[in-house]
Amino acid sequence: MKKQGIKELNGMPGKHPLSDLLRDDRMPHIWCPGCDIGTIFASCLTAIHESNIDYNDFAVISGIGCSGRAAGYVKLDSFHTTHGRAIPFATGLKIAKPKMKIIVFSGDGDLFTIGGNHFIHAARRNMDLTIICVNNFTYGMTGGQVASSTPFKARTSTTPNGNFERPFNLAYMAAAAGAAYVARWTTLHVRRLTNSILEAFNKKGFSFVEVISSCPTSFGRKNKLGPPLHIIQHFHKISVIKNSIHPKDANLDIEKEIVVGKFVDIERPTFFDLWEEIYPPIREKRGE
Repeated sequence: MKKQGIKELNGMPGKHPLSDLLRDDRMPHIWCPGCDIGTIFASCLTAIHESNIDYNDFAVISGIGCSGRAAGYVKLDSFHTTHGRAIPFATGLKIAKPKMKIIVFSGDGDLFTIGGNHFIHAARRNMDLTIICVNNFTYGMTGGQVASSTPFKARTSTTPNGNFERPFNLAYMAAAAGAAYVARWTTLHVRRLTNSILEAFNKKGFSFVEVISSCPTSFGRKNKLGPPLHIIQHFHKISVIKNSIHPKDANLDIEKEIVVGKFVDIERPTFFDLWEEIYPPIREKRGE
């Protein structure tokens, strides 16, 4: 039997289902073999496609790091910002263009270790942003250094004998700071992840979706976790779905249990709601 190629399967030469959102001229991507970022990126693009929102009303912001490359591969308004500064850049864009859907697609090191202060204040203000955090427990691009998300005792290039610091619970941090929507999935929960991102787009306020991802090149190799597929299969196997629990109880132990699910989905006044309550003339001047 003749092996079918892309042309025969899709009926269109080289047509990818998400090609309207991909910059083909920048392919192939530079993510390492076995990296999960592509899966998360595809879930994000699928959610954008299924949202039925005009593509011109989206903007993607990223910081420095492996995940930050996503901004350069998407055929939307996109900005690759400096390390740790994706959220304040996104905040400024949202204030300038309040009707746009602003997505911040970046990693745990960029969003929490370098940019943690920006994260908590954007959540406190309930800025209408969607934050997609690729949590691979390390600084993957810059040398595999320890991060604020690195598990206790895990080895990195800067903690060769094991990390002696306790990591953040990112979901708990987001909820405690005031996020209106908080969820966590692994990269093998593809449909649930895509649905969560879609829910986050439609949520008014600060939305946070954490995605547990493998980094076979840096984190996996240093901690002898095995081949890339084995790592993420292990993460999926020990995952337990516990929707609506308090994020402080959302355990994340990569050896024993990873609690996933939708933890927070609430309504609270956004930055713009409170701004217009105090300064109503601003809205009138804009003609909104």
